[in-house]
Amino acid sequence: MPPPTVTALVSLFLLISTASSAGVTPAPHVVSPTSLPVPPTSKPPAAVVSPTASPSPASSPAAPSNASAPHPKAPAASSAPLDPKQLAALQSLDLIPTTHNPCIQPSFHNATLCDGDSPFRHLIALHLSNCSDTVTATLSSAALKDLLTTLETLSFQDCPSLALPPHFLPPASNALTAFTAISSLRRISSGFLSRLTDLSELTVSNTPVNASGAFVILGNLKKIQSFTLSNVNLTGLLPRHWHPNITHIDLSGNQIKGTIPGSITLLENLQTLDLSSNSLDGEIPTEIGDLITLKNLSLRGNSLSGGVPDTLAAIQGLVSVDLSSNQLNGTVPGFFTKMKHLKYLNLERNNFHGIMPFNEAFIRGLEVFKIGENSNLCYNHSGFISRSVRLGISPCDKHGLPASPPPSKDTSPSPDDGTNSDYSDGDNSDSPNKGDKHHGPNKIVLGVAIALCSIVFLILFLILMSRCCK
Repeated sequence: MPPPTVTALVSLFLLISTASSAGVTPAPHVVSPTSLPVPPTSKPPAAVVSPTASPSPASSPAAPSNASAPHPKAPAASSAPLDPKQLAALQSLDLIPTTHNPCIQPSFHNATLCDGDSPFRHLIALHLSNCSDTVTATLSSAALKDLLTTLETLSFQDCPSLALPPHFLPPASNALTAFTAISSLRRISSGFLSRLTDLSELTVSNTPVNASGAFVILGNLKKIQSFTLSNVNLTGLLPRHWHPNITHIDLSGNQIKGTIPGSITLLENLQTLDLSSNSLDGEIPTEIGDLITLKNLSLRGNSLSGGVPDTLAAIQGLVSVDLSSNQLNGTVPGFFTKMKHLKYLNLERNNFHGIMPFNEAFIRGLEVFKIGENSNLCYNHSGFISRSVRLGISPCDKHGLPASPPPSKDTSPSPDDGTNSDYSDGDNSDSPNKGDKHHGPNKIVLGVAIALCSIVFLILFLILMSRCCK
């Protein structure tokens, strides 16, 4: 019989083991109602697909789109069929399959979205994209009228062979709030667009628009918020009157002439202004500082002159500024260094002069910085910019003037060098490693010479020793 002490220890060990086993046994998992996985809802068709912006990010900010958000009128589920008139209209377009109910989600390529009415549902979104180049058709006037009575979103993307009916005007009772045509439709008339009076989002890009000016279209769009007419061969002047609720203006890549009207600076909610690649002249309005909500500004590729207004410093939320390829002059303002959100700054190809006011820390904090091809502009090399930063302008002499002709273009980073900026950490003459490479060959030659001398000395020493021994 084991001693009582041993028995007590064994019992205590078994008790601890049992307790430990009970502690590691997982408890039944209780799923709270809020942690249950939510089944993915069907996404509506891409209502507004904004075009790729111009080379600058200012351009690049696209028109706001609700394409990825559920449509406010989209029903959770409904088995009612589509209205027979609208079904016939879809069949006449012959661009999407109608063998099954187009309202059943997900639809073919998410091309259609319907409301929840009964006994018949109605289309509220239609998105046609990537139409075959062989499909050359003129859309039916009757079909479009039947669809536009309930459609809130109509989008064409990459359908260049499609055409609107000649002289077709939407019915006055149309429900469209978003219209998109990107590289689609052979031509759009200003009359068609101006009849879409309830639009809040208009995006037309790489599609010819027959209009004598932007105001012909904008004048009737009282609810417009996002307005894009990019690369549409638009002529005339910029509108003098703008609807105050606009947040996005993109008129890039057209043939618009004249000056930038001061009235555009009254848009208190404007976030994107892209007037790049036009024929605008005159000066940048000094009132531009009133656009305190502006985030993206692109005036690239015009004939603007004068200096950069100091009032621009009041727009602290700017993310991108592109003033390149103009005739701007004067000195480069230093207030850009105080813009905490600035990531893109392009001032190249202008007539700026004097000393560039930016230091290396500011330049490296940007994602893109370009200031080259300003022949009278120079930078302070001593204590501000190291030789590793290549700017495309010359260093300053002691008088604050360019010390030498501006470097040639081939000294700037190439598009394939892995950087989007106008500076590079490439050819750094101050690099310690490069210094080692410079002095390395001299040390090797010296070592070889010493070794050869030692061998010759050893041979002579052995010859002398052999003669002495004889």
